[in-house]
Amino acid sequence: MGLRVYNTLGNKIEDFAPVNEKKVGFYGCGPTVYNYAHIGNLRAYVFQDTLARLLHFLGYPVTHVMNITDIGHLSGDADDGEDKMVKTAKERGQSVLEIADFYTQAFFKDTERLNIRRPDVVCKATDHVADMIELIKRIEANGHTYSAGGNLYFDIMTFPHYGELASINLEDLKAGARIEVDENKRNPHDFVLWFTKSKFENQALVWDSPWGKGYPGWHIECSAMSMKYLGEQFDIHTGGIDHIRIHHTNEIAQSEGATGKKWVKYWLHNEFLVMNKGKMSKSSGDFITLDKVIEAGYAPLDYRFLLLGGHYRSQLTFSWEAMDTAKNARKNLEQRIANLLTDADTLPTLPAEGITAAAASSMLGTEAARRYLANFTQALEEDISTPRALSVVQQAVKDKELPVPELLTLLGIFDTVLGLDLIDEAQALHSDAAITDNKEEIERLVAERTEAKKKKDFKRADAIRDELKAKGIALEDTANGTIWRKM
Repeated sequence: MGLRVYNTLGNKIEDFAPVNEKKVGFYGCGPTVYNYAHIGNLRAYVFQDTLARLLHFLGYPVTHVMNITDIGHLSGDADDGEDKMVKTAKERGQSVLEIADFYTQAFFKDTERLNIRRPDVVCKATDHVADMIELIKRIEANGHTYSAGGNLYFDIMTFPHYGELASINLEDLKAGARIEVDENKRNPHDFVLWFTKSKFENQALVWDSPWGKGYPGWHIECSAMSMKYLGEQFDIHTGGIDHIRIHHTNEIAQSEGATGKKWVKYWLHNEFLVMNKGKMSKSSGDFITLDKVIEAGYAPLDYRFLLLGGHYRSQLTFSWEAMDTAKNARKNLEQRIANLLTDADTLPTLPAEGITAAAASSMLGTEAARRYLANFTQALEEDISTPRALSVVQQAVKDKELPVPELLTLLGIFDTVLGLDLIDEAQALHSDAAITDNKEEIERLVAERTEAKKKKDFKRADAIRDELKAKGIALEDTANGTIWRKM
């Protein structure tokens, strides 16, 4: 069938056909590193990761680029409010760069725990200001800008296609010029390409530019960095639905205003994670981090499982009851796989770089296994339906007709996209069960080793330590005797 995705630009499902057959360019909006990512933010990155894994699985060479915003993002997306980075730096009594470094590391700690692979290119805004200035020059040369009050603005009335992504009519914007948030703007929907001291007197980070010493607007960052690494036309841009109306709409205007060409072919947006009281938000100060989820007794992969159980374009309601359901479902799945390991002589070995669906099919020896693979692939090809894909996994693991080695191979293949560590987690359960079943034997060997040491039979003591180590048991000699634990 081939991959089909819902393109926000046009609001319809479309066949996926890359701009360049030899590669896929994929840009995903990254974090503004002024605070910890909350679990609603992390939904976007699990989606980006799933999409990147799927593209690899379907045989596309992919370059995945993600930005780190460490300048220019105001507390309001439409050029109003304080700079988010500066605000946090003032509150913490640290520099902007110290804040950015701390929360960047915290972000990647969270993504690693969620099995999110790091994108091929991670680019910081502060490292690419020169690229932004050059892009702004091109926009200016094409007649899309004006200066007012010391700042450089993009004039949306010079770009006839403004608002198409969000289904906004330009004439409606023109007629509905509401309250002037910024008195320098000709139209309240115009946006800043370059801020100078006229906006903030004591901005922490400023650069020289043709428009004065200042710093770039938030929107220009993504345009400049994506084009630097992916070219002036590429395939996929992702982000949360909250980016559609302002941020992504402005990105399109300035990018295509600079090049005169269509910029991004497919726009994919994930829906919100919501709580009973509505969308999770940092501005309210009431948000849940991954650390809080872990402190509540859940594994990071329980949360990943919860997200995969919902379609990326559907709102997903977070609750601790929902986490209980996800945790139990994942544990039950892993326990079924752990039970299979008793009858397995070897475990599947898959290439470290992943595997394509075509190569995976050749690894399977039965028609039934290939049919499960086809159903799994088809579910994901139909607008990345991870709930349907998980359903195929559950069906396969319950199929007693599939030979165990074949089923384990199939599950390993599935997991290259799902990222749930199904085999490794099942192995840990299997190992725990084996240890529990052999607890008396372990205790006997520990006691025998203690007695051997008393008799200075160190050869026997070392042999017992090695025997237990081979079984996954580590020994620690303490003042109160020898204790053992699972490695």
